[in-house]
Amino acid sequence: MSLDLIDSHCHLDMEAFDSDRDACVERALSAGVTRMITIGTGSGIKGAHNAIELSERHESVWATVGVHPHCAGSPYDLSELRRLAAHPKVVGIGETGLDFYRDWAPADRQYETFEAQIALAKEVKKPLVIHSRNAGEECLKVLLDNNARDVSGVFHCFAENAAFAARLSEIGFYVSFPGQITFKKADEVRDVCRQVPLERILVETDAPFLAPEPNRGKRCEPSFVVDTARKLAEIKGVSLGEIAAITTQNALRLFSHMR
Repeated sequence: MSLDLIDSHCHLDMEAFDSDRDACVERALSAGVTRMITIGTGSGIKGAHNAIELSERHESVWATVGVHPHCAGSPYDLSELRRLAAHPKVVGIGETGLDFYRDWAPADRQYETFEAQIALAKEVKKPLVIHSRNAGEECLKVLLDNNARDVSGVFHCFAENAAFAARLSEIGFYVSFPGQITFKKADEVRDVCRQVPLERILVETDAPFLAPEPNRGKRCEPSFVVDTARKLAEIKGVSLGEIAAITTQNALRLFSHMR
């Protein structure tokens, strides 16, 4: 069966891929993962530059640019981020948001950086990629207060409940599930996944993290999103082909600059 899947969130610029980055892209294509979105955050603006460089080298790779909440305490050049956000292969802003689990940056700087990136997303008319950990309600309030419905977005590695997903849907946001839905003890996550309408779901790897079964414990890579999609098909009681078609349609609707 020929698939057409999109890995909506991976980190191909990380050192974990230094030895075989191009081969990872080729393995993904061979597996039916036709497009990958690599997340350009971290190390100030360096991560954004790296993501764009990768997207220019590979037709199947697209990029986002942003400042991760972990990095919000460090200086960054907003004007340079704005310039990079206009690149034709940049399809979104982020990942941005709030992280009160690691708490590696002061809360006030996280809020400030988050709001600045919402404003940037609205300026360039590209959706937001949200990182939220122990901060769901706080993230949603910031999105509402800053009219983020104007650009919409996705909560990646979704960890809230189905009622929260429904509230996100009201402002045009999607949720994305990684390989965690395949983990043996992840019944709660699968239950949430079961309740969220397929029309609001994306799939991702978050590579090199969260490798799905049967590769759990190994370095994750974009080709593994097929395993996540297969588990999602099982949860939803539909075929893998239907999951591929719907989640790809959802991703293309959200990331409308991607072709």
